[in-house]
Amino acid sequence: MIVRQAFFDGSIHPGKEAEFKAYVRDHLIPMWLKFPGVKEVRVLYAIERDDGAPAYPMVLSTMYDSREALAAALDSPIRSASRETTQGLLSMFEGWIHHHVFDLAEPETRDA
Repeated sequence: MIVRQAFFDGSIHPGKEAEFKAYVRDHLIPMWLKFPGVKEVRVLYAIERDDGAPAYPMVLSTMYDSREALAAALDSPIRSASRETTQGLLSMFEGWIHHHVFDLAEPETRDA
């Protein structure tokens, strides 16, 4: 499995946290779920971090079967539309967004 994550590196404008989350829920998640080939969409909101660690108030994580499926999603019209819609979110955010792609290892389990 391939996981693509978008790290929102910075801060949500003070007092805009609830509006930010509502915008993601109401406008962006429905679009992200329409990306062709997407298997999973997860949005993580920061609670705490180590002293000195960078601030990532939100991380978007999407999962695909392959790099080819990810490439098709990134080339899709819905992805272009979601980038336009993201501009509304960025009006509540100070910072930048960077993306990382991972190969998901098989899960390890511990003995009971």
